[in-house]
Amino acid sequence: MTDRVAELAAGAALIGGADQTLTGGELRRFVRAQLDAAELDGKSVCLVIPDGTRSSPLPLLLDAVCSALAGRVTRLTAVVALGTHQPMSEPALAHHLGYAERGLEATYPGLTVLNHEWWTPDTFVELGTISAERVRELSGGLLDVPAKVALNRQVVEHDVALVIGPVFPHEVVGFSGGNKYFFPGIAGEEIIDLTHWVGALITSAEIIGTLAVTPVRALIDEAAAMIPSVRLALCVVAKSGSHDLHAASFGDPQAAWAAAAQVSAQTHVRYLDRPVKRVVSLIPSKYEDIWTAAKGFYKLEPVVADGGEVILYAPHVTEISVVHTEIYDIGYHCRDYFVGQWERFAGVHWGVLAHSTHLRGAGTWTATDGEHCRVDVTLCTGIPEEKVRRANLGYLSPSGFDLAAYEADPDTMVVPNAGETLFRLR
Repeated sequence: MTDRVAELAAGAALIGGADQTLTGGELRRFVRAQLDAAELDGKSVCLVIPDGTRSSPLPLLLDAVCSALAGRVTRLTAVVALGTHQPMSEPALAHHLGYAERGLEATYPGLTVLNHEWWTPDTFVELGTISAERVRELSGGLLDVPAKVALNRQVVEHDVALVIGPVFPHEVVGFSGGNKYFFPGIAGEEIIDLTHWVGALITSAEIIGTLAVTPVRALIDEAAAMIPSVRLALCVVAKSGSHDLHAASFGDPQAAWAAAAQVSAQTHVRYLDRPVKRVVSLIPSKYEDIWTAAKGFYKLEPVVADGGEVILYAPHVTEISVVHTEIYDIGYHCRDYFVGQWERFAGVHWGVLAHSTHLRGAGTWTATDGEHCRVDVTLCTGIPEEKVRRANLGYLSPSGFDLAAYEADPDTMVVPNAGETLFRLR
Protein backbone atom coordinates (compact mmCIF):
# COMPACT_ATOMS: atom_id res chain seq x y z
CA MET A 1 0.00 0.00 0.00
CA THR A 2 2.89 2.35 0.71
CA ASP A 3 4.15 1.59 -2.81
CA ARG A 4 0.79 2.84 -4.11
CA VAL A 5 1.31 6.14 -2.29
CA ALA A 6 4.76 6.51 -3.87
CA GLU A 7 3.26 5.72 -7.27
CA LEU A 8 0.59 8.38 -6.85
CA ALA A 9 3.10 10.94 -5.52
CA ALA A 10 5.14 10.64 -8.70
CA GLY A 11 2.34 12.45 -10.51
CA ALA A 12 2.64 15.63 -8.43
CA ALA A 13 4.98 18.58 -8.47
CA LEU A 14 6.76 18.99 -5.12
CA ILE A 15 8.87 21.70 -3.52
CA GLY A 16 10.65 21.39 -0.17
CA GLY A 17 11.03 18.37 2.08
CA ALA A 18 11.10 17.08 5.64
CA ASP A 19 14.33 18.89 6.52
CA GLN A 20 13.51 22.14 4.73
CA THR A 21 11.64 25.36 5.43
CA LEU A 22 10.17 27.17 2.45
CA THR A 23 10.38 30.93 2.15
CA GLY A 24 7.34 32.90 1.11
CA GLY A 25 9.04 33.71 -2.18
CA GLU A 26 9.72 30.06 -2.94
CA LEU A 27 6.11 29.16 -2.22
CA ARG A 28 4.76 31.99 -4.39
CA ARG A 29 7.00 31.08 -7.33
CA PHE A 30 5.97 27.43 -7.06
CA VAL A 31 2.26 28.27 -6.99
CA ARG A 32 2.61 30.71 -9.88
CA ALA A 33 4.45 28.18 -12.02
CA GLN A 34 1.91 25.43 -11.35
CA LEU A 35 -1.15 27.60 -11.94
CA ASP A 36 0.37 29.25 -15.02
CA ALA A 37 0.74 25.78 -16.51
CA ALA A 38 -2.83 24.78 -15.65
CA GLU A 39 -5.58 25.36 -18.20
CA LEU A 40 -7.62 27.82 -16.17
CA ASP A 41 -8.11 30.79 -18.50
CA GLY A 42 -11.78 31.67 -18.82
CA LYS A 43 -12.78 29.10 -16.19
CA SER A 44 -14.65 29.51 -12.92
CA VAL A 45 -12.72 28.22 -9.92
CA CYS A 46 -13.94 27.07 -6.50
CA LEU A 47 -11.28 27.00 -3.77
CA VAL A 48 -11.91 24.47 -1.00
CA ILE A 49 -10.06 25.67 2.09
CA PRO A 50 -9.64 24.51 5.73
CA ASP A 51 -11.40 25.94 8.74
CA GLY A 52 -9.59 27.31 11.78
CA THR A 53 -8.81 23.88 13.27
CA ARG A 54 -5.97 23.25 10.79
CA SER A 55 -2.52 24.87 10.96
CA SER A 56 -1.20 26.45 7.78
CA PRO A 57 -0.20 29.90 6.49
CA LEU A 58 -3.56 30.22 4.77
CA PRO A 59 -3.28 33.97 4.01
CA LEU A 60 0.02 33.33 2.20
CA LEU A 61 -1.45 30.40 0.28
CA LEU A 62 -4.59 32.29 -0.67
CA ASP A 63 -2.67 35.37 -1.75
CA ALA A 64 -0.36 33.27 -3.91
CA VAL A 65 -3.29 31.49 -5.55
CA CYS A 66 -5.50 34.54 -6.01
CA SER A 67 -2.61 36.59 -7.43
CA ALA A 68 -1.83 33.84 -9.93
CA LEU A 69 -5.48 33.59 -11.02
CA ALA A 70 -6.23 37.33 -11.20
CA GLY A 71 -7.47 38.33 -14.63
CA ARG A 72 -7.58 34.71 -15.83
CA VAL A 73 -10.70 33.25 -14.26
CA THR A 74 -14.32 34.32 -14.65
CA ARG A 75 -15.36 33.63 -11.07
CA LEU A 76 -13.49 32.78 -7.87
CA THR A 77 -15.22 31.37 -4.78
CA ALA A 78 -13.73 29.96 -1.58
CA VAL A 79 -15.73 27.46 0.46
CA VAL A 80 -14.60 26.71 4.01
CA ALA A 81 -14.54 22.94 4.50
CA LEU A 82 -16.32 22.71 7.84
CA GLY A 83 -17.36 19.09 7.57
CA THR A 84 -19.91 19.30 10.36
CA HIS A 85 -17.94 21.76 12.52
CA GLN A 86 -19.42 25.03 13.72
CA PRO A 87 -19.59 27.80 11.08
CA MET A 88 -16.94 30.47 11.26
CA SER A 89 -18.11 33.99 12.11
CA GLU A 90 -17.15 36.92 9.89
CA PRO A 91 -14.47 38.16 12.34
CA ALA A 92 -13.08 34.63 12.58
CA LEU A 93 -13.01 34.30 8.79
CA ALA A 94 -11.31 37.68 8.44
CA HIS A 95 -8.59 36.63 10.87
CA HIS A 96 -8.25 33.12 9.44
CA LEU A 97 -7.96 34.30 5.84
CA GLY A 98 -5.91 37.41 6.64
CA TYR A 99 -8.22 40.17 5.47
CA ALA A 100 -9.16 41.68 8.85
CA GLU A 101 -7.07 44.82 8.30
CA ARG A 102 -7.83 45.69 4.65
CA GLY A 103 -11.15 43.95 4.06
CA LEU A 104 -11.94 41.04 1.74
CA GLU A 105 -12.21 42.89 -1.56
CA ALA A 106 -9.01 44.86 -1.08
CA THR A 107 -7.09 41.78 0.04
CA TYR A 108 -8.46 39.28 -2.48
CA PRO A 109 -10.20 41.21 -5.29
CA GLY A 110 -13.14 39.34 -6.75
CA LEU A 111 -13.08 36.49 -4.18
CA THR A 112 -16.32 35.34 -2.56
CA VAL A 113 -15.95 33.46 0.75
CA LEU A 114 -18.61 31.05 1.97
CA ASN A 115 -19.01 28.74 4.94
CA HIS A 116 -20.02 25.22 3.96
CA GLU A 117 -23.62 25.38 5.16
CA TRP A 118 -23.99 21.69 5.90
CA TRP A 119 -27.12 22.37 7.97
CA THR A 120 -29.00 23.66 4.86
CA PRO A 121 -30.39 21.03 2.44
CA ASP A 122 -30.12 23.40 -0.55
CA THR A 123 -26.35 23.43 -0.06
CA PHE A 124 -26.05 20.00 -1.67
CA VAL A 125 -26.37 18.32 -5.01
CA GLU A 126 -26.44 14.53 -5.33
CA LEU A 127 -23.67 13.08 -7.48
CA GLY A 128 -24.71 9.43 -7.37
CA THR A 129 -24.49 6.36 -5.16
CA ILE A 130 -21.66 4.05 -4.21
CA SER A 131 -23.24 0.60 -4.40
CA ALA A 132 -23.28 -1.77 -1.44
CA GLU A 133 -21.10 -4.16 -3.41
CA ARG A 134 -18.52 -1.45 -4.05
CA VAL A 135 -18.60 -0.30 -0.41
CA ARG A 136 -18.00 -3.89 0.66
CA GLU A 137 -15.05 -4.18 -1.74
CA LEU A 138 -13.40 -0.90 -0.78
CA SER A 139 -13.98 -1.31 2.95
CA GLY A 140 -12.51 -4.77 2.99
CA GLY A 141 -15.87 -6.26 3.93
CA LEU A 142 -16.42 -4.04 6.96
CA LEU A 143 -19.68 -2.58 5.61
CA ASP A 144 -22.18 -3.77 3.03
CA VAL A 145 -24.52 -0.81 2.53
CA PRO A 146 -24.94 1.70 -0.31
CA ALA A 147 -24.06 5.36 0.22
CA LYS A 148 -25.53 8.41 -1.48
CA VAL A 149 -22.85 10.89 -2.44
CA ALA A 150 -23.88 14.54 -2.00
CA LEU A 151 -21.56 17.53 -2.27
CA ASN A 152 -21.68 21.29 -1.85
CA ARG A 153 -23.14 22.58 -5.11
CA GLN A 154 -20.51 25.34 -5.34
CA VAL A 155 -17.98 22.77 -6.54
CA VAL A 156 -20.35 21.36 -9.16
CA GLU A 157 -21.31 24.84 -10.38
CA HIS A 158 -17.68 25.85 -11.01
CA ASP A 159 -15.49 24.50 -13.79
CA VAL A 160 -12.55 23.77 -11.50
CA ALA A 161 -12.29 22.78 -7.84
CA LEU A 162 -8.93 23.59 -6.25
CA VAL A 163 -8.24 22.19 -2.78
CA ILE A 164 -5.85 24.26 -0.67
CA GLY A 165 -4.77 22.91 2.69
CA PRO A 166 -2.40 21.02 4.97
CA VAL A 167 -1.77 17.30 5.40
CA PHE A 168 -1.43 15.73 8.87
CA PRO A 169 -1.78 12.26 10.39
CA HIS A 170 -5.50 11.64 10.77
CA GLU A 171 -7.57 9.35 12.97
CA VAL A 172 -10.19 8.40 10.34
CA VAL A 173 -8.30 8.21 7.06
CA GLY A 174 -4.60 7.78 7.89
CA PHE A 175 -3.36 11.14 6.59
CA SER A 176 -5.64 14.08 5.93
CA GLY A 177 -5.78 16.28 2.85
CA GLY A 178 -6.46 15.86 -0.85
CA ASN A 179 -9.92 14.51 -1.65
CA LYS A 180 -10.73 14.54 2.07
CA TYR A 181 -11.44 18.25 1.68
CA PHE A 182 -14.44 17.21 -0.43
CA PHE A 183 -15.44 14.22 1.69
CA PRO A 184 -16.18 14.96 4.51
CA GLY A 185 -15.08 18.62 4.16
CA ILE A 186 -18.04 19.81 2.08
CA ALA A 187 -20.02 16.60 1.78
CA GLY A 188 -23.49 15.38 2.68
CA GLU A 189 -24.24 13.49 5.84
CA GLU A 190 -24.62 9.97 4.46
CA ILE A 191 -21.14 9.67 2.94
CA ILE A 192 -19.63 11.36 6.02
CA ASP A 193 -21.29 8.85 8.34
CA LEU A 194 -20.25 5.87 6.23
CA THR A 195 -16.59 6.80 5.87
CA HIS A 196 -16.23 7.73 9.54
CA TRP A 197 -17.81 4.49 10.70
CA VAL A 198 -15.48 2.45 8.48
CA GLY A 199 -12.60 4.27 10.17
CA ALA A 200 -14.08 3.52 13.59
CA LEU A 201 -14.44 -0.17 12.77
CA ILE A 202 -10.75 -0.24 11.86
CA THR A 203 -10.09 1.90 15.00
CA SER A 204 -8.22 5.17 15.29
CA ALA A 205 -5.13 3.59 16.86
CA GLU A 206 -4.83 1.23 13.90
CA ILE A 207 -5.41 3.69 11.05
CA ILE A 208 -3.91 6.97 12.29
CA GLY A 209 -0.66 7.83 10.51
CA THR A 210 -0.97 4.89 8.10
CA LEU A 211 0.85 5.93 4.94
CA ALA A 212 -1.37 4.05 2.52
CA VAL A 213 -4.54 4.26 0.51
CA THR A 214 -6.56 3.06 3.48
CA PRO A 215 -10.12 1.71 3.06
CA VAL A 216 -11.47 5.11 4.12
CA ARG A 217 -9.21 6.91 1.64
CA ALA A 218 -10.34 4.50 -1.09
CA LEU A 219 -14.00 5.30 -0.37
CA ILE A 220 -13.27 9.03 -0.39
CA ASP A 221 -11.45 8.76 -3.72
CA GLU A 222 -14.36 6.74 -5.13
CA ALA A 223 -16.79 9.50 -4.16
CA ALA A 224 -14.48 12.22 -5.51
CA ALA A 225 -14.37 10.51 -8.91
CA MET A 226 -18.07 11.43 -9.28
CA ILE A 227 -17.33 15.18 -9.16
CA PRO A 228 -17.89 16.61 -12.66
CA SER A 229 -15.53 19.56 -12.17
CA VAL A 230 -11.81 19.40 -12.85
CA ARG A 231 -10.11 18.62 -9.52
CA LEU A 232 -6.74 20.04 -8.47
CA ALA A 233 -5.00 20.38 -5.12
CA LEU A 234 -2.30 22.47 -3.50
CA CYS A 235 -1.30 20.42 -0.46
CA VAL A 236 1.15 21.71 2.13
CA VAL A 237 3.08 20.27 5.04
CA ALA A 238 3.14 22.83 7.84
CA LYS A 239 5.44 22.96 10.82
CA SER A 240 2.96 22.19 13.58
CA GLY A 241 2.04 25.22 15.63
CA SER A 242 3.63 27.68 13.21
CA HIS A 243 3.06 29.31 9.85
CA ASP A 244 6.21 27.81 8.35
CA LEU A 245 6.05 25.18 5.62
CA HIS A 246 8.22 22.15 5.06
CA ALA A 247 6.82 21.40 1.61
CA ALA A 248 4.09 22.02 -0.95
CA SER A 249 2.78 19.79 -3.69
CA PHE A 250 0.47 20.37 -6.64
CA GLY A 251 -1.46 18.13 -8.99
CA ASP A 252 -4.65 16.13 -8.99
CA PRO A 253 -5.86 15.63 -5.40
CA GLN A 254 -4.66 12.03 -5.13
CA ALA A 255 -1.17 12.81 -6.39
CA ALA A 256 -0.74 16.05 -4.42
CA TRP A 257 -2.00 14.36 -1.24
CA ALA A 258 0.36 11.40 -1.66
CA ALA A 259 3.40 13.63 -2.16
CA ALA A 260 2.58 15.72 0.91
CA ALA A 261 1.69 12.68 3.04
CA GLN A 262 5.13 11.21 2.43
CA VAL A 263 6.67 14.36 3.90
CA SER A 264 4.14 14.56 6.75
CA ALA A 265 5.03 10.98 7.72
CA GLN A 266 8.56 12.21 8.37
CA THR A 267 7.75 15.50 10.08
CA HIS A 268 4.54 14.92 12.05
CA VAL A 269 5.30 11.56 13.65
CA ARG A 270 7.51 11.21 16.75
CA TYR A 271 8.66 7.83 18.03
CA LEU A 272 9.19 6.79 21.64
CA ASP A 273 11.21 3.81 22.83
CA ARG A 274 8.75 2.83 25.55
CA PRO A 275 5.17 3.59 26.56
CA VAL A 276 4.34 6.31 29.09
CA LYS A 277 2.02 5.99 32.07
CA ARG A 278 0.36 9.38 31.69
CA VAL A 279 0.07 12.09 29.05
CA VAL A 280 -1.06 15.67 29.59
CA SER A 281 -2.17 17.13 26.26
CA LEU A 282 -2.15 20.92 26.33
CA ILE A 283 -4.91 21.80 23.88
CA PRO A 284 -4.49 24.97 21.78
CA SER A 285 -7.30 27.52 21.58
CA LYS A 286 -8.06 26.75 17.92
CA TYR A 287 -9.93 23.67 19.18
CA GLU A 288 -13.09 25.17 20.62
CA ASP A 289 -14.90 22.03 21.81
CA ILE A 290 -14.05 18.41 22.63
CA TRP A 291 -15.28 17.35 19.20
CA THR A 292 -12.12 18.94 17.77
CA ALA A 293 -9.90 19.01 20.89
CA ALA A 294 -10.11 15.21 21.00
CA LYS A 295 -7.21 15.22 18.54
CA GLY A 296 -5.08 15.66 21.65
CA PHE A 297 -6.08 12.10 22.54
CA TYR A 298 -6.00 10.52 19.10
CA LYS A 299 -2.40 11.55 18.50
CA LEU A 300 -1.22 10.24 21.90
CA GLU A 301 -3.18 7.03 22.46
CA PRO A 302 -0.59 4.82 20.71
CA VAL A 303 2.15 5.59 23.28
CA VAL A 304 0.13 5.28 26.49
CA ALA A 305 0.71 2.12 28.54
CA ASP A 306 -2.15 -0.24 29.32
CA GLY A 307 -4.03 1.17 32.28
CA GLY A 308 -2.54 4.62 31.67
CA GLU A 309 -4.24 7.98 31.31
CA VAL A 310 -4.55 10.88 28.88
CA ILE A 311 -5.52 14.24 30.39
CA LEU A 312 -6.89 16.82 27.96
CA TYR A 313 -6.09 20.21 29.49
CA ALA A 314 -8.32 22.79 27.81
CA PRO A 315 -9.84 25.24 30.30
CA HIS A 316 -11.12 27.34 27.39
CA VAL A 317 -13.40 24.50 26.23
CA THR A 318 -16.90 24.66 27.72
CA GLU A 319 -18.81 22.13 25.57
CA ILE A 320 -18.27 18.62 24.29
CA SER A 321 -20.08 19.63 21.11
CA VAL A 322 -22.46 22.45 20.33
CA VAL A 323 -23.55 20.74 17.11
CA HIS A 324 -23.56 17.00 17.86
CA THR A 325 -25.54 16.96 21.10
CA GLU A 326 -26.25 13.22 20.69
CA ILE A 327 -22.83 12.62 22.24
CA TYR A 328 -24.24 13.73 25.61
CA ASP A 329 -26.82 10.94 25.37
CA ILE A 330 -24.60 8.06 24.22
CA GLY A 331 -21.36 9.08 25.93
CA TYR A 332 -17.89 7.84 25.01
CA HIS A 333 -17.31 4.12 24.52
CA CYS A 334 -15.02 1.73 22.70
CA ARG A 335 -15.95 0.24 19.33
CA ASP A 336 -17.07 -3.11 20.74
CA TYR A 337 -19.60 -1.41 23.02
CA PHE A 338 -21.54 -0.20 19.99
CA VAL A 339 -20.95 -3.15 17.68
CA GLY A 340 -22.02 -5.59 20.39
CA GLN A 341 -25.28 -3.69 20.95
CA TRP A 342 -25.94 -2.53 17.41
CA GLU A 343 -29.72 -2.77 17.72
CA ARG A 344 -29.52 0.04 20.31
CA PHE A 345 -27.24 2.36 18.35
CA ALA A 346 -27.74 1.78 14.62
CA GLY A 347 -30.09 4.79 14.45
CA VAL A 348 -27.53 7.22 15.88
CA HIS A 349 -25.49 9.14 13.31
CA TRP A 350 -22.54 6.91 12.55
CA GLY A 351 -20.22 9.91 12.53
CA VAL A 352 -21.16 10.57 16.17
CA LEU A 353 -20.57 6.91 17.07
CA ALA A 354 -17.20 7.10 15.32
CA HIS A 355 -16.15 10.19 17.27
CA SER A 356 -17.18 8.45 20.49
CA THR A 357 -14.97 5.44 19.78
CA HIS A 358 -12.04 7.56 18.65
CA LEU A 359 -11.89 9.49 21.91
CA ARG A 360 -12.55 6.53 24.19
CA GLY A 361 -9.90 4.48 22.45
CA ALA A 362 -9.23 0.76 22.35
CA GLY A 363 -11.25 -1.56 24.55
CA THR A 364 -13.59 -4.50 24.79
CA TRP A 365 -17.23 -5.08 25.65
CA THR A 366 -19.26 -8.22 26.27
CA ALA A 367 -22.75 -8.68 27.65
CA THR A 368 -21.35 -10.58 30.63
CA ASP A 369 -18.20 -8.60 31.46
CA GLY A 370 -19.25 -5.12 30.36
CA GLU A 371 -16.84 -2.51 28.97
CA HIS A 372 -13.10 -2.41 29.63
CA CYS A 373 -11.09 0.36 27.95
CA ARG A 374 -7.33 0.22 27.61
CA VAL A 375 -6.63 3.74 28.94
CA ASP A 376 -8.46 6.37 30.96
CA VAL A 377 -9.50 9.68 29.40
CA THR A 378 -9.75 12.69 31.72
CA LEU A 379 -11.05 16.15 30.82
CA CYS A 380 -9.60 19.17 32.58
CA THR A 381 -11.79 21.77 30.90
CA GLY A 382 -14.49 24.34 31.53
CA ILE A 383 -17.19 21.69 31.05
CA PRO A 384 -19.16 21.02 34.25
CA GLU A 385 -18.23 17.82 36.09
CA GLU A 386 -21.74 16.37 35.81
CA LYS A 387 -21.66 16.63 32.02
CA VAL A 388 -18.19 15.10 31.80
CA ARG A 389 -19.00 12.12 33.98
CA ARG A 390 -22.33 11.56 32.24
CA ALA A 391 -20.35 11.27 29.01
CA ASN A 392 -18.32 8.42 30.58
CA LEU A 393 -15.09 10.41 30.91
CA GLY A 394 -12.92 11.30 33.90
CA TYR A 395 -13.02 14.79 35.40
CA LEU A 396 -10.27 17.02 36.76
CA SER A 397 -10.92 20.57 37.92
CA PRO A 398 -8.83 23.14 36.04
CA SER A 399 -8.68 25.30 39.19
CA GLY A 400 -6.50 22.70 40.90
CA PHE A 401 -4.38 21.81 37.88
CA ASP A 402 -0.63 21.96 38.64
CA LEU A 403 1.27 21.87 35.35
CA ALA A 404 4.67 22.14 37.05
CA ALA A 405 3.95 19.04 39.12
CA TYR A 406 3.08 17.03 36.01
CA GLU A 407 6.19 18.30 34.22
CA ALA A 408 8.30 17.11 37.15
CA ASP A 409 6.66 13.70 37.27
CA PRO A 410 8.86 11.06 35.53
CA ASP A 411 5.74 9.00 34.70
CA THR A 412 4.08 11.89 32.84
CA MET A 413 4.73 13.30 29.37
CA VAL A 414 3.44 16.84 28.83
CA VAL A 415 2.68 17.67 25.20
CA PRO A 416 2.28 21.34 24.22
CA ASN A 417 0.18 22.31 21.20
CA ALA A 418 -1.32 18.82 21.15
CA GLY A 419 -3.42 17.63 18.25
CA GLU A 420 -1.23 17.60 15.15
CA THR A 421 1.93 15.60 15.91
CA LEU A 422 1.37 11.85 16.17
CA PHE A 423 3.29 9.87 18.80
CA ARG A 424 4.03 6.20 18.16
CA LEU A 425 6.18 3.48 19.71
CA ARG A 426 9.16 2.26 17.74
